[in-house]
Amino acid sequence: MTGTLTFAATLFVAGPERHRGHVFGGVILLVVAVVIVVLLVQRFRNRKPIAEGSPTALSHSTSQAHGNGNGNVATVTVSALTLDTPPPSGRYTLIDLARSEWTKMRTVRSTMWTIVVTVALGLGVSAIATAETRANWSTMSPSSIHSFDPISLSLIGTFIAQFAIGVLGVLVVSAEYSTGTVRAVFCAAPHRRSVLLAKILVFTVVAVVVAEFVSFASFLLGQSLLSSPAIHATLATPGALGAVVGCGLYISALGLLGLGLAMIIRHSAAAISTFVGILLILPILVQALPNSIAVDVRRFMPDRIGADMIKANGSNVFSPWVGFLILVGYVVAANVIGAILLTRRDA
Repeated sequence: MTGTLTFAATLFVAGPERHRGHVFGGVILLVVAVVIVVLLVQRFRNRKPIAEGSPTALSHSTSQAHGNGNGNVATVTVSALTLDTPPPSGRYTLIDLARSEWTKMRTVRSTMWTIVVTVALGLGVSAIATAETRANWSTMSPSSIHSFDPISLSLIGTFIAQFAIGVLGVLVVSAEYSTGTVRAVFCAAPHRRSVLLAKILVFTVVAVVVAEFVSFASFLLGQSLLSSPAIHATLATPGALGAVVGCGLYISALGLLGLGLAMIIRHSAAAISTFVGILLILPILVQALPNSIAVDVRRFMPDRIGADMIKANGSNVFSPWVGFLILVGYVVAANVIGAILLTRRDA
């Protein structure tokens, strides 16, 4: 909050940087506004009643009452549901299950909202941080300029966007448990592990695409705001491309971690609280340990791994890709435990 207020104050004296920041901020707000309008229009369209006589409507036929001497008896005959295609056989391939999961994910409003929040937070925070640094560049000390890392600064917004993508990973699983639709899914597709694998595959594709877009867009936006005389970088700068790609992979892995936690806990609020606790509360608790223990434990925390991955030169603890493999280990462990519990517990 302090950085945000400082940035707001410097906008009045930043000269050309103020206009550039306004342009990018206006573009971000315009994109968010357009998405909101599209969602609202789609919502009202979905509320339209089904027209009579449509192929998906029920076909009812009622016969007239006939007298048999003992009274009038009404006979009602209801015909079968009219279907354009034959009923499914109950055996689905992984591709069929993946198509089903994609349909469920893209037709739920929470998916679009979390993606919008992820993009808006990632780009917005990165724009604020880089524009503020550029406006205050002349007042920075020589030591701060010498240690300045333009790559990690432009990617700092992803550490806020990671919570949104984690929430999306939780909702992909927990929403079906909260509404009870998971029972219908398992009745249609009894092979539960195949259903889970389809969820993981579809979510991985969505998460990687969104995360890499946010990562590259944040980097390019941040570097455009870090104009001369501030130190800035390009994708050709040594270590820049690896940091940007690694940042997107880091966010995607956190989304999969949220999915695994939801499969274990099966409750939206509890799974989201656990996910946030791992990223925010657990590092604070580790700091309360003796320093010799805290240093060794802290380097294995997901947030520290992510901070090392967005540095162009890595860190002295783990190289970026070694840290990413450790994070992948957490993701695999969470989803394996979730898969085991999925087959042993009732839906």
